[in-house]
Amino acid sequence: MHKDRKVASIREDGACTIYSQKFMPYNLYLEHAETNDLEERINNLNNFYYWCSSRVLTLDRTYVKEILNSIGAKQAVTDRDRALIAISYHGLSLTDVYWIKSDREKISFAEISLYRHSLSGAFADVSLRGKALTAQNANLIAPGDVAGDVGTQGIAPKAWIRENGQFYLLKNGDTRDVEAELLASKIVRCFDIESVAYEPAVFEDRAVSKSRMITSEKESLVSMEAVDLYCVNHDLNRDTFVLEKNAYRYHMMNLVDYLVGNTDRHWGNWGFLADNETNVLKKLYPLMDFNKSFQAYDRLEGALCQTNAKRISQMDAAIEAVQSVGWNQISEIDERWFQNDAQREMFFRRVEGVKQAVKK
Repeated sequence: MHKDRKVASIREDGACTIYSQKFMPYNLYLEHAETNDLEERINNLNNFYYWCSSRVLTLDRTYVKEILNSIGAKQAVTDRDRALIAISYHGLSLTDVYWIKSDREKISFAEISLYRHSLSGAFADVSLRGKALTAQNANLIAPGDVAGDVGTQGIAPKAWIRENGQFYLLKNGDTRDVEAELLASKIVRCFDIESVAYEPAVFEDRAVSKSRMITSEKESLVSMEAVDLYCVNHDLNRDTFVLEKNAYRYHMMNLVDYLVGNTDRHWGNWGFLADNETNVLKKLYPLMDFNKSFQAYDRLEGALCQTNAKRISQMDAAIEAVQSVGWNQISEIDERWFQNDAQREMFFRRVEGVKQAVKK
């Protein structure tokens, strides 16, 4: 389901009917198979299970055991096991408006939408700190209450909270990661590129970063992993596709990631915003996830650029970015923001290095 639109149905034997190709998830490929073609039906099931499993946190997530134990789910290893966890809470996510129901269920999206009915405050303790639920809290929590946390990807401890009708993501981790995210976010906002603003916060006497949710019932996130699968299945060149859609944000992402030493721009934490009215990709979504900034920060060239198909350094990608779209700094970066002398020195060396390279 996409909101209340029936997109596709699949039976346990893999037979599939597609009702709206336009509204299919970008990372789900199904064949319209109602025949006895066994291979097609097996592929459909495998693809469906994989899609469902992508909506469940991975086993490398901090406190994953505690989270799964709290919802009565086993530590699933196979795609099918993980898919069954997702199906148990209708495959809901706070990244988009897709969900799953059986053909016998009489339920609407409005009745179960996470944007309207989710988040029990008791579960933040599990997701952020690994604390077991009390018997009383466990009885109060329904599957929809935990779906946002169980479906949020990434390794760092994190939890969604609701304040005054607005959703915020709290991210924990060690002190280095929290401080790195806050400093990098402040620096990135000095450039003309939309980004998620991470602010300092405290959860039960522990320092965390806090950011406002960017999705809604109007706009969804489509990760680059999903876009990559879509391009493969439709014979499109991924890099060309991205540049044609939003070259400016792509290049600016590479520039600021290099400057702040962000070495974690994998295909799960960048991608596109999709208009939920049309399911059309609009532009690259605001930059997020800076907790692994100031890594590989002892050498000027940085790490290998993860967003480019060419094997080039982050510095070369940053130089290419400035040559393509310009520097685009909109406010000054205060040296006093840096608490670490080595990081301060390397940051401004990188700034000067890119500027000098472009002049040549």
